Amino acid sequence: MKVVSSGYITFKILNKIRSRRMERTENSAFGMKDKIGYMFGDFGNDFTFLFASVFLMVFYTKVLGISAGMVGTLFLVARCVDAFTDITMGRIVDKGKTSKNGRFRPWILRMCGPVALASFLMYQGGMKAAPQGLKILYMFVTYILWGSIFYTAINIPYGSMASVLSPDADDRAALSTFRSVGAVLAQLIVGVGAPLLVYTTDAVGNQVVNEKRFTLVAGVFSVAAIICYLLCYFMTTERVKVQTKETQEKAGFGQTAKDLLSNRALLGIILAALLLLVAQIMTQSINQYLFIDYFKNKEALSVMTLAGVLPSLALAPFAVPVSKRFGKKEIGIFGCLCSAISCFLLFFLHTKSAALYIGINILGFLGFGIFNLILWAFITDVIDDQEVRTGKREDGTIYAAYSFARKIGQAFAGGLGGYALGIIGFNSAKTIQTQEVLDGIYNIATLLPGILYLGVALSLLFLYPLNKKRVEENITALKLRREQESAG
Repeated sequence: MKVVSSGYITFKILNKIRSRRMERTENSAFGMKDKIGYMFGDFGNDFTFLFASVFLMVFYTKVLGISAGMVGTLFLVARCVDAFTDITMGRIVDKGKTSKNGRFRPWILRMCGPVALASFLMYQGGMKAAPQGLKILYMFVTYILWGSIFYTAINIPYGSMASVLSPDADDRAALSTFRSVGAVLAQLIVGVGAPLLVYTTDAVGNQVVNEKRFTLVAGVFSVAAIICYLLCYFMTTERVKVQTKETQEKAGFGQTAKDLLSNRALLGIILAALLLLVAQIMTQSINQYLFIDYFKNKEALSVMTLAGVLPSLALAPFAVPVSKRFGKKEIGIFGCLCSAISCFLLFFLHTKSAALYIGINILGFLGFGIFNLILWAFITDVIDDQEVRTGKREDGTIYAAYSFARKIGQAFAGGLGGYALGIIGFNSAKTIQTQEVLDGIYNIATLLPGILYLGVALSLLFLYPLNKKRVEENITALKLRREQESAG
């Protein structure tokens, strides 16, 4: 009993003396429980985020009858709102006090209900009969409420949390892998199962949307998201305690913005993330039109999604050792080049075979899969690099900037996809499109992602500086700094 009391008193004294220092609590060891819990966090995220990324444009255009151009405008307007809400949320979590449950975890508990409810409200098929102006207003209000406010308030703390579950670089790479596995599991359910439920076949063989099922599926996914968020909250523990109040008060927003803009690593990963999200989400969105209108095969759409996620599950056990061996940056370049090659090959072949289309895409999935597994570990490397350069730890603010870039990528994906469909003459009021429009859909689905994946590889190669050697040097520098602070 004396040992416990002595240890507690010692900890309290050190906590007061080292108010600006990162300390690791000893109450529990990092392990599989944390990894699985963190995995459930992104599982919950993607029940609403992935469903919106893949199906929201379909719901707006084919159920509510809103033009693709107006939907693209919605996505762009929402991202302008995100420019304020994302950074504001990052500052809030960085400047907030650390409670007994941590700095970031409490936000997951607070916001899991609101984000799930807002997601469900976006997919109300009963709005189909409403006047066009009312439908557009409802679309703007519910989407911004979900994506720019509630999703931001839960996703930024969740993403920032990876850096405080463990200070070890390999543990963080493992968290990135498990987070990606959570996303893959969501893709299996949303990408494979949802098309079989929201689409039905009419008398002449065309695939049409069932608006009642759409709303029902959205409700089920919202409930599932809440369950996953709660599992994330109860299964994870924040071990790295950052006392940043005094530092944040001295470092104003202007200085923080200057530090971020001078961080080449952050700018490099932001550009890569923007291009990556445009390629991925636009492909997922356009695939709804490609497989339903061009190939006329909803089963192939599910197979395509399955072919995209299985390589990631197969490669998951190798992600951490391979990243240790070759480096995250190096893997990212290789994976994106593989994806670009597969897209360009499909563009020149212009195949009518859904099976061949899926088969060639597997080349890109295999190369890109392992990169996608460790993608989230990039941002923890950037956070470490920022601390080495400036002496300040700003997990929430840096992650918020990164998150905003990802949302810009999402907006451009939706906006670019919507505007591209408008340019080629896609008519949401028609069940059957002309052959010229169908060929245009195929070109959008292959050429544009190929260019974007190539852009990701080039941005990592020429702009992002954190290669394997640089990351190891930063880890060593921070370890030495911690030891010096402890000794002092």
